[in-house]
Amino acid sequence: MKHLSTILATCLCLLVSTACQERDRYIAVTGYAQGGTYTVKMNLKGVRVAPDAIKSDIDSILTLIDSTLSGYNKASILSRFNDGETVTPNDLFVDIYDYCEGIWRTTGGCVDVAGGPLFDIWGFGFKSGEMPDDAKVAQTLADCGMHRLLPRMEDAVRDGRLNPADLVKAGESGEFPRLNYNAVAQGYSCDMVADYLRGLGVKDMLVDIGEIYCSGLNPSGKPWTIGVDRPVDGNDKPGEDLDGIWNSEGRSTGIVTSGNYRKFYIRDGR
Repeated sequence: MKHLSTILATCLCLLVSTACQERDRYIAVTGYAQGGTYTVKMNLKGVRVAPDAIKSDIDSILTLIDSTLSGYNKASILSRFNDGETVTPNDLFVDIYDYCEGIWRTTGGCVDVAGGPLFDIWGFGFKSGEMPDDAKVAQTLADCGMHRLLPRMEDAVRDGRLNPADLVKAGESGEFPRLNYNAVAQGYSCDMVADYLRGLGVKDMLVDIGEIYCSGLNPSGKPWTIGVDRPVDGNDKPGEDLDGIWNSEGRSTGIVTSGNYRKFYIRDGR
């Protein structure tokens, strides 16, 4: 009888211990950002913040990014800066400039956010344009390039204000700089949201804001997998025709694909 009591007590302790262990608790939040939608999937195991509060904070982060870096939001800091207006830059505006200057150096100038005027005349920036001739391209290039600008935006800020012309190095020709962060803004946004979630204790997450960041495991307990669309004309519905499946292997990593077969125009049959 004593032996049976010991067994029952042991079983009861095991049941209590199992019941007290926190289980995985995956949720997904969605919303609108940067001209499209976003989705964030996360495991709230061990997180003490309510899902509604998390969504509100994510929305606030994305609203800050929009009001700072969007070239389509005419009231943003970037839009006013690109119009030649003296602005009051916030920490985000300064940080992404310095970050992109580093990318420019790392890529040997292949990624250059100071190419805004060139994007515009081709019609892939913030203004209308289409098929510029060689003379127009050459003229516009004189106003482009990180090589014309100071490596640190902080050095151009005076009493908390930034005049775009002050960002141009002494002796450089051309007009004031016009920046376009479209190549990096969505990935930067993913990193900001992911940093916020990590601060809450989230280890398993997938952040999709047009570009993707993921870490840990999905709700099935396996590494996150991402379908890569086949890059052919007519494949306009994401996920309908896949070229392959990318596996995160549980690592913390970002992934982005971009196809010019979805962003183009036809002129004179070309």
